[in-house]
This record gives sequence, C-alpha cells and structure tokens, in this order.
Amino acid sequence: MKLGLAQINTTTDVAGNLEKVRDYTGRAAAAGAEVVIFPEATMSAFGSGLREIAERESEGWREALTLLAADTDTAIVVGEFAVSAGKVVNLLAVYAPDGTRTEYAKIHLYDAFGFKESDTVEAGEDPALVALSGEDVGIAICYDIRFPKLFAELSRRGARLAIVSASWGAGPGKVEQWELLARARAVDSNMFVVAVGQADPQVSGVAVPPKGPTGVGHSLVSDPFGHVIVALGGQEALEIVDLDLGLADEAAEALPVLANAKLGY
Repeated sequence: MKLGLAQINTTTDVAGNLEKVRDYTGRAAAAGAEVVIFPEATMSAFGSGLREIAERESEGWREALTLLAADTDTAIVVGEFAVSAGKVVNLLAVYAPDGTRTEYAKIHLYDAFGFKESDTVEAGEDPALVALSGEDVGIAICYDIRFPKLFAELSRRGARLAIVSASWGAGPGKVEQWELLARARAVDSNMFVVAVGQADPQVSGVAVPPKGPTGVGHSLVSDPFGHVIVALGGQEALEIVDLDLGLADEAAEALPVLANAKLGY
C-alpha cells in the first residue's frame, strides 16, 4: 500500500487549512499515493471557539473533501470535528474516491499534562476499521496510542496496519514518548503503525493557537518488529512510503503475542 504522510500545521482558519489539504493531497496523488494521511485537528487547530467552528464549517468541509478524494482518486484520512449534545466530537474521517465517508470518534480523551479535553469533547465508544486498497485498516487518534488494548483489538479484527493521527502536546520527553509508543504498539499488536502528527510550529513557523496541543512533528512509520522505516523531523513535510503489509503476517507467525495472550489481555 502506497501512503502519503502529510505532516502539516493547521490554524483556526478552516479555508486556509482546506487549501493546504488540497495542495498536499494533489502532490501525494501525483507521487502515486493511494492514501494520504493528515493529522488530528486538520479542519481546525485546537483553540477557543472550536464548537462554533464545527457548527459553521463541517458541512462545507465534508463536501470539499468528498470532491477532492474523487478528483484525485485518492483516499484522504483527516482529522475534523462535529457537534454533539453541546460538545464537539473529535473525529478521524476517511474520504474514499467513490464518495463514501467513514469516521472514527476518539475514544480516549486527552485529560493529561494539565489539559482536559473532556471538558469540551464528547468521547467515542467504538474501535473502527476502514477499507483502504482492499485492506481493513485500524484508525486511532493521538492519546489512543497510549492504550495497547485498543490496538490489540484492531489487530484481532484483522488489521495489519493502524493509522494514528495526532496533534501531540509538546513538553519534556514528549517526542521520545511519541516515537516509543508508536513502535511499541506495532510490536505488541503485530501491525504496521503509521503515526502522523501536526508539525512543530516552533520549527515550521506557522502561528497556531497558544492553548491546546499544537504538535511536535516527528511522524513515523514502524514495521511490526518495531523498526522505524520512515521518520520525519519537526518541519511541515510530505513523505511517500510503500508498505508490504505481508510483513505483519510474518510478525504474527514469528512473535504471536496476541495468540499467546492470557486472560484476554
């Protein structure tokens, strides 16, 4: 499966974010990518007024992404928001070239390191697989990566690849944790993990809202044995990677951690 990793910074300017998505998707499609993956909060960066932005912009955003996927013949995985019961829902949506849209609502909300996502965001409940290029692919968002059972469940449901989109909060040791967690989830679930985050605004120079997780960059791809096969820095970047997902089957045979698990863990 040929993937495009679009490590970008977004702001609360939805129209500007959409133009960036169009640019990166076009370039990924021209390079032969079947799927292009954007970070969490691509529609709008975290910040004040997020509920109002979601109410005002969601319909137009979805229409634009549906057209873009069809026009480029490329599946687009992108972080966005919707409104529910007075809060927002943090979504990872997949727009297929045939016009279909699949979404996953973030299960594990980021109530950590002094930030409380649950104050304004409604949690999802169900793990999600999406069909991409004939594969059932697991999808997850940011803080989800700290919870191994979610990835084990995605693997048990047949995923050989999990996509994690993030707007990872900066701080001491956070880049190292991000890289470690992506590799760990790959090893303990016998899957490839493609972890795409917002770029580091301190490196990219993009003016992002001062509150909320704004990204550290360092998107990466780990194979099922924990080897990093793609690693980005802090800047905005587009990386194309071609994965042989058969390696996940080899990992599951050589290191059958899920088959050997006891007590359902």
